[in-house]
Amino acid sequence: MGMRTVLITGVGKGIGKALAEKFLLEKYFVIGTVLSSAVSFLSKNTAIYKLDLSSGDSIAECSRAISESGKRIDILINNAGVLLDEDETKIVVEKLRKTLEVNLIGATDFTERVISLINKNGHIINISSIAGSVEMANQPSLSHFPYHYPSYKISKAALNMYTRTLSVRLQEAGITVSSVHPGWVKTDIGGPDADLSPEESADGIYQIAIARPETGQFWFKEKRLPW
Repeated sequence: MGMRTVLITGVGKGIGKALAEKFLLEKYFVIGTVLSSAVSFLSKNTAIYKLDLSSGDSIAECSRAISESGKRIDILINNAGVLLDEDETKIVVEKLRKTLEVNLIGATDFTERVISLINKNGHIINISSIAGSVEMANQPSLSHFPYHYPSYKISKAALNMYTRTLSVRLQEAGITVSSVHPGWVKTDIGGPDADLSPEESADGIYQIAIARPETGQFWFKEKRLPW
């Protein structure tokens, strides 16, 4: 069996960077995408492409370049995303539009363009959030700032529905599709007071990624979360 390949969006920093480093450590070939930043972990087992999920042209160009590389993909992790309304409690429509463009439409467009590259028994992981759980989002004991960042919450709830619909579609192809809550992580989005380091979060995501969990489910570490 040859080297397995993982495709991770948003590897320039935070969770994406930690995921790339974790998979490299586990002897995977890592295909990563970045918006603009350089990466610090280049090796013979990496290939880095530029990707702007807010641009249909960029998505088309990036997915075409990955396809032309001839690489088959075992794991796809849709990690790249934005939080644009962190301190807000009311919908700002322009921010909602931009958030959905990246977190939902961009992630969906990119996935649809690379599905044909994913091997049977592959795994697609959408990095979601507990904030995208309709059941849990407004429970103060389970969600930080329960009435804040509505656009982000809407985008992750919609991404969860993409996970569900895609899982049914790909079941016969033997491809698992999962939503994963990464935890509250010390990143630009999570802030310095968060519970987990990017490396700790990446370890948990890695364990789900290499497992064969029931398709179409929402996970945090090994625990199933409610939609």
